[in-house]
Amino acid sequence: MNHSKLRELVEPVVARLSDYTHRQLGEACTGLGLPEPPLEGTKRERVNQSFDALPDAELPAVAERVLHDRFLTMNAATRNAIQDVLWADRGTPDIPKRTRRELARGLNLDDHVGSGERFMFLLENFWVLGDSELDWLFSGRMTGLRADIQQHVFRNPDWSTEYLFEQLGAFDSADTRFALFLEGLASADVIPDEPAQRRFVGSVNPHLRAVGIELRDTDNRHGYPVFSIVPTQSARNRRVRTLVFAALEQKPDIRFRDLIDNEIEVLEHQGKVLVYDRQIGGDGLRWCDLQAWWKETQQLASDDEAKVSLYQRLIGSLPGNSPPQRYLYELYHEIHGSAAPELPALLPEVWLHWDPKTIRQRGADALLNHRMDFLLLLPHGQRVVLEVDGAHHYTSPSGRPDSARYADNVRGDRELKLSGYEVFRFGGTELQNRDSAHVLLEAFFTDLFRRFNVTPRQD
Repeated sequence: MNHSKLRELVEPVVARLSDYTHRQLGEACTGLGLPEPPLEGTKRERVNQSFDALPDAELPAVAERVLHDRFLTMNAATRNAIQDVLWADRGTPDIPKRTRRELARGLNLDDHVGSGERFMFLLENFWVLGDSELDWLFSGRMTGLRADIQQHVFRNPDWSTEYLFEQLGAFDSADTRFALFLEGLASADVIPDEPAQRRFVGSVNPHLRAVGIELRDTDNRHGYPVFSIVPTQSARNRRVRTLVFAALEQKPDIRFRDLIDNEIEVLEHQGKVLVYDRQIGGDGLRWCDLQAWWKETQQLASDDEAKVSLYQRLIGSLPGNSPPQRYLYELYHEIHGSAAPELPALLPEVWLHWDPKTIRQRGADALLNHRMDFLLLLPHGQRVVLEVDGAHHYTSPSGRPDSARYADNVRGDRELKLSGYEVFRFGGTELQNRDSAHVLLEAFFTDLFRRFNVTPRQD
């Protein structure tokens, strides 16, 4: 992230805090996440010193609060510039200008135009339309692009969608802005009619799929589908129905009780395996979701008791002869600290599939690649597998290199990837030392979550 550019953009906006009284200034600064301002000096000097003391690492969070602060109003151009810097590291796939133009040429916005104010509100949120609403409210007349849209899109609709996008600057905007704009166009906030939502998505997706992405139904909100831009490599991912994980001691004996409803039954060793069968929404499966399920199913009295007992239950499922796996699990929670509840739950010992027949009946291949060390269910149906490879992944029981065993692991990775999973492997020796593992994993999860656009949800 370009911190110097972000600081340059945010500083003049934050300077408006000097409009507060001296008494109000401290609370106003800390409310945005700024350091407590000094007691001496003019209001402007106090604000400047507070902002100058803000570390770069905390600047993005302050910028996000500035964007949503009702007091610190700013023009659309400044807002967009701040957003573009904040969004630069989201890892949004490229949406080429040619794709955008071809998409616009085939797009009919009649459903959107019919929504009137909803459509204009969406445009206001993403693009620079000229004078602010207050300017034209007080002047009594509308000017600039806003007036042109009212004339040529609403009253006398003679602009094509391509020409409208051209005037908005959509063809030259950052990929993230364009992707979020498309998600907004597909939203029930703009067109509260599911058939209309799906017509729009159906007209857009053929163009997006040509560049490896699509608008996909990833959630449901207030009875309407929520569509998100996702890579098509994850398109095979259906919503998770049932998770079987954290088995103690041995593989669970499980059978389907109802194939239609995907109901399963643990035949033996009940309590030795966890079965999560709640719906997983567009945010993926977060620790707070897992903890709420655990608290309810275990009939626990407090959130703290649920948090501690769930953590101990999951870590207890890890093999005792693999300290690297234990370090990965412990450090995931240590690194993310208070943010962990809103981040994806790190699920250990997840069973991808199982077979009720014995190895003697099915053959040795029956149990290959049947378990994942760790699974993360990320937003928008994205699935990430983490594997920690000890020597047994590439050597024979006698300790000699075993190419066949290595080939089995490679084949398993291929099958997972073709099924829509992303697989990341760690060598066990990378995680043998806790201190060096902390540094490695902190960088890895930062890059992983940036790539998959994972941030704690703000309620």
